[in-house]
Amino acid sequence: MKKLQLVQSLAYINGRWVSAQGGATMNVENPANGEVITSVPDMTIEDAEMAVLAADNALIEWRKTTGKQRSILLKAWFNLIVENADDLAKLLTSEQGKPYKEAYGEVIYGASFVEWFAEEAKRTYGDNIPAPMPGNRYMTIKQPVGVVTAITPWNFPVAMITRKVAPALAAGCTVIVKPGEDTPLCALAMAKLADQAGIPKGVINIVTTKQPAIVGEVLCTHPLVRKVSFTGSTAIGKRILAQASQTVKKVSMELGGNAPFIVFDDADIDKAVQGALISKYRNAGQTCVCTNRLYLHDAIYDLFMDKFTKAVSELRLGCGLIDGTEVGPLINKKAIDKVSSIVEHALTQGAELHLGGHVASFGELYFQPTILTNISEKMDIAHQELFGPVATVFRFNDEEDVIKRANDTPYGLAAYFYSRDNSRIWRVGEALEYGIIGINEGIISTEVAPFGGIKESGNGREGSKYGIEDYLEIKYLCLGIDV
Repeated sequence: MKKLQLVQSLAYINGRWVSAQGGATMNVENPANGEVITSVPDMTIEDAEMAVLAADNALIEWRKTTGKQRSILLKAWFNLIVENADDLAKLLTSEQGKPYKEAYGEVIYGASFVEWFAEEAKRTYGDNIPAPMPGNRYMTIKQPVGVVTAITPWNFPVAMITRKVAPALAAGCTVIVKPGEDTPLCALAMAKLADQAGIPKGVINIVTTKQPAIVGEVLCTHPLVRKVSFTGSTAIGKRILAQASQTVKKVSMELGGNAPFIVFDDADIDKAVQGALISKYRNAGQTCVCTNRLYLHDAIYDLFMDKFTKAVSELRLGCGLIDGTEVGPLINKKAIDKVSSIVEHALTQGAELHLGGHVASFGELYFQPTILTNISEKMDIAHQELFGPVATVFRFNDEEDVIKRANDTPYGLAAYFYSRDNSRIWRVGEALEYGIIGINEGIISTEVAPFGGIKESGNGREGSKYGIEDYLEIKYLCLGIDV
């Protein structure tokens, strides 16, 4: 890294770099080798309350700024993120494990949300409403919802922050970020750059902790917090929804997924293989939109599997900072144990191990890119979010049947399918019960399109023109005038 000052060992509250009030710290480890990068404050209830008060105090002036003023500051932050993309990517790889190329792509992707919402800050339009009474004039205006809690996961420690913080700031809200306990350093580095960009004290606050349930409860129930945005598991999302309901807060939830990837008999097989490869094994399978279930038409099953198996077998495991690495470690020992247990249980239920299936000799947090075949919906693995480099393969021969099977899940975040039949593309695209559909494409995320799920995969949308709406309230003004 060129700028080691981006590696912060203190939390960020009210424009100051602070320790936990109790003095406790927690180590941040590199999952590639187990080395301690640094330690950060292990904050608790008192620190979380201090952050809420700082955000509430900063809200008084921040909400008064114009959209253009906020836009200028967000663009300055965007420029600094891009300027420091190399260092941020190396820091991201060091604490999260993904290959540097992916990490750099995430930083640029994350920055794109700051740029996008810097532009959207000037476009929070209201309406004039034609009044039925001659002595009335009706209009709506949009105002910031208030203090926002943003609880972000460890798998995208830059992008998950910018997708929440950028629209919140653009709308005129202030934010408390509680990053994933495994990856707090990117959040602190982003706060460092926001400070350099001139974003006022208290507008962004970062609370680091290894006690997420205790601190999260404060941030989700505090009466001064008016909005909670969470990305993580469905189980924890349900708990946060219950907590936020106590004071009827506005909420956005981006929760778990169980994405199907359907390859029809008329698909371009080479493109489908590459789409499945990147959708399944990017970030070692640790993404919420990651392909979980591969549905292959009987007519192309053997051809696809030959090409897919070869491509997966050639993926290179290793430390993300080493050139050529394509699959890095899982985030921690708990993740390895979970993936190992899921695979072992599937094999006892009749799954066949086609490739991989074990912890790699490279290191204790590396799991071999794995393919399991002979999978059926009767198996537990068909209904679990894998969050690891494990692909499960199903067969089908009927369009209606595969749609029904793909939809047979409480999740509804992302789905993928490959076909060159235009009529089928419309039929299947409209029939799949998911918030995001990749059609002949394995990479679906972009700042210009709405990201979010349906069913138990959450509510609300991040990115696009819709992304700022979750941070705004609509106020109706009724004017009586003399005519």
